[in-house]
Amino acid sequence: MIFLLDCAIKTSVILLIALSSIPLLRKRSAAVRHWVLTVAIFFAAVTPVLSLVTPSWNPGPAVSERWFLGLVEAPTSDVALSIVATQDEHPAPEESAVPAYPPEYLAAMIWLIGVSIGLFILFTGLARLARVAGASQPMRDGRWIRLAATISKEHGLRRRVRLLQSQNSSILVTWGALRPELILPAGASGWPEERVAIVLRHELAHIRRLDWIVQLMAQWLRIVYWFNPLPWIVCRRLRLESEYACDDVALSSGVAGPDYAAHLLDLAHALNQSHQAWSAALMAGHSTIERRFTAMLNPALDRAPLTRRAIISTMVALLVVTLPVAAFRAESQNAPLPLSGSVYDASGAVLPQVELTLEDAQHVKWQATSDSSGRFEFGLVAPGRYVIGAALLGFRPLRHEFELRQARDWECAITLQLGELMETVHVVERRVPGTQAPSPGTGPVRLRVGGNIRVPRKLNDVRPAYPQAMRGAGLEGVVPIEALIGRDGGVLSVRVLSAHVHPEFAKAASDAVRQWRFNSTLLNGEPVEVLMTVSVQFSLAD
Repeated sequence: MIFLLDCAIKTSVILLIALSSIPLLRKRSAAVRHWVLTVAIFFAAVTPVLSLVTPSWNPGPAVSERWFLGLVEAPTSDVALSIVATQDEHPAPEESAVPAYPPEYLAAMIWLIGVSIGLFILFTGLARLARVAGASQPMRDGRWIRLAATISKEHGLRRRVRLLQSQNSSILVTWGALRPELILPAGASGWPEERVAIVLRHELAHIRRLDWIVQLMAQWLRIVYWFNPLPWIVCRRLRLESEYACDDVALSSGVAGPDYAAHLLDLAHALNQSHQAWSAALMAGHSTIERRFTAMLNPALDRAPLTRRAIISTMVALLVVTLPVAAFRAESQNAPLPLSGSVYDASGAVLPQVELTLEDAQHVKWQATSDSSGRFEFGLVAPGRYVIGAALLGFRPLRHEFELRQARDWECAITLQLGELMETVHVVERRVPGTQAPSPGTGPVRLRVGGNIRVPRKLNDVRPAYPQAMRGAGLEGVVPIEALIGRDGGVLSVRVLSAHVHPEFAKAASDAVRQWRFNSTLLNGEPVEVLMTVSVQFSLAD
């Protein structure tokens, strides 16, 4: 959730800059203003990806890396990011058990409920449009077909647009991307030719400008950040500027402003007789009709189309804004946060009932115990350097020093390795009668000169498979492995050498190495066992 909130803040900065520029562009055409909002929405949508792939920067000291203990980052769902607050000079120790429903889980559940509601509304609307389109009949009126072909050619529109006539008299919708469709209301075949031309010029302008795709992208952004009012404001303004821009296209074709406004008023009255709330592409809603009328009747407005120069300059300007915002990592200098995480064994399974200790530089200690799901929490811990310890019977005790600096450092993963078994066998036997222990430096000495080694050659090579879960999460890793090759060339044992490897990566690499086979390693002509160090790197390429 912290990662989501961080992305919401960065998204808000981008959208706020775009919204603030709209009043400054009031003398420019609606197409330019709409393009500014479109580019801002696009960069806001890709901000989470840019935050992960761009080099980080912050106004303070160097950013600390997220720390992991044990066999690597556990499959935690949240990545903590930038938070700035106050630091207590001496953090007060707290002992706390992991609550049944941690606050971050409750926040995630609330967010998922909001997203689910938004997706349900969106897909319900799309299904409704698909159902209406399926029940509509192709437009047979020759005027519509002829004018649509002529206006499409004027717009340079190469995609074929299907003209459908619905049985509902209050529907006028343009939708679709690759195969756009214009659904006309019942009775549209009886409209005068001037109104037909006006409607087609407006609707085909929506299709040429890809407004349906842009609006759909804005809807997705609003669903993800439903708790943030800025995406809602941008979506509404985007829709309005889209209508302004398409009105400008129709007016630029030679239609008089008063005539266009009269047809728009008649259509608004006809299309809103029904109580069904249709999102018509021509009509942006009752609250915007008056503003559109004012724009139509103002001959001083700039109605120029979008130029290549405006497209490039807008993208460059917003990219210059977006990259620093996405790469920004603020330091959590002062605020105590709950230090939490999960404990795993080497196979990736969670470990309950692990006793954990946390000690600060003043040797103040915290204690916690992992619950049945392997989760633990130490309560509020201020930034600084700490030593964490973990112990469980049958596993090696762990003690690790780390530093809490960024907010994401407060979420960690610990993997405990199996303990070592040790046994000492002392064999005592009587000396053979008549012999005595040789004195130092006496007795026959036999020297055997060695060093003749034949290195093993791989006979069977099995490539590790990239774990799907790690690929889906966009994670990479390097797995250092120590493999014991037996006298017959088979791999007898495999051991992961690093504690900073995810269990999924470790398992995939180990499974592959165990299937390798070599010819025998010869030392002075005799087959011997040999240790081999393997480094398996999992990386993702764009």
